[in-house]
Formats: sequence, structure tokens, C-alpha cells
Amino acid sequence: MARIKGGLNAKKKHNRVLKMAKGYRGARSKQYRVAKQSVMRALANAYRGRKEKKRQYRALWITRINAAARMNGISYSQLMHGLKTAGIDINRKMLSELAVSDAQGFAKLAEMAKSSLNK
Repeated sequence: MARIKGGLNAKKKHNRVLKMAKGYRGARSKQYRVAKQSVMRALANAYRGRKEKKRQYRALWITRINAAARMNGISYSQLMHGLKTAGIDINRKMLSELAVSDAQGFAKLAEMAKSSLNK
């Protein structure tokens, strides 16, 4: 029985990697060995970036909430603690959206947080 060589599969694998490296400069998009390294690094960075994006959004929300809270005469940590003791369960994403789009509604929440802290 004749031996089957792996040329076709290797070619498929190479083409898959080179297709992913399309748009890279120089040898990174032309030579398999260099392209493979670049693609592996790019995929690793993309994975890491997806996790980092969530952290960055949370930091942005907290910054927005803090700015709006200080405009209402309360710090971020006091606001969050006050809301928790008042039994208001609202996440940071929605709080920051309120702070940006509905200043009056956020001011009411800040007042509730202040009053629950003073009890």
C-alpha cells in the first residue's frame, strides 16, 4: 500500500495561518514561520484584550459615578455604601448611565444614599 504524505494537510494549515496574517507587513504576511509567530501573539493579545476591556469599562463607569457623586456632595465610596444600606440594588453600568443622561434622577439617588448614611 502506498504511503500518504501530509503535503495537502500542511498546505491547508499554512494557508489558514497566512490568511489570518493578511494585512501584516513584510515577511509577517508572506512567510509561514514568521506569520505563525505573529498570529499566535495576535491571538494571545486578543484574548487578553477581551478580559482587559471589561476592566476598562468598569473603571470608566466608576470615574463617571464618582464625578457625578461629587457634584452632589458625596464621595463615590459613601454613595455606594449609602445605596447598599438603603437597599437600592443598581449596578455601576446603570448608575453611570444615569449620571450621564439623567442628572436629576442621579441626584435623587445621591440624596437617598446620604439620608441612609445619616441614620
